[in-house]
Amino acid sequence: MRVALDTNILVGGLLARHGPPGQIVQLIPPGTLVVCYEARVLSEYRGVLSRPRFCTFQPEEVAALLTQIENRGSLVGPIHLQAALPHPSDEKFLEVAIAGGARYLVTGNLRRFPPAKRHGVRVVSAAEFVQEWQRLR
Repeated sequence: MRVALDTNILVGGLLARHGPPGQIVQLIPPGTLVVCYEARVLSEYRGVLSRPRFCTFQPEEVAALLTQIENRGSLVGPIHLQAALPHPSDEKFLEVAIAGGARYLVTGNLRRFPPAKRHGVRVVSAAEFVQEWQRLR
């Protein structure tokens, strides 16, 4: 299943492996989820996951996760939204979801993606995604 993941899902998944974000992160290594990404998204993933406040993250684990996203994910070309989001820094995730034909954009910041500006992409929380995933299996 093709998805776009906001960085906060990866952070949450590495912080709490048994919660919904953790369950999502566990679906990446076997290739169950195809994470759509592009250079700006991958750069944000790397930058955020290497911040000092996340010093409990094992560098090899972060590197392995990012390598899995690159190797099993779907690199998409950049597109640009015509209608800006309230937080421009989040636009890249919606752009990747659209360009990659992602079924879902999973985020911990639903309010940053107003329904009228989602361009038909299903934007869901980690808990909603896990529930949907379990229903579809």
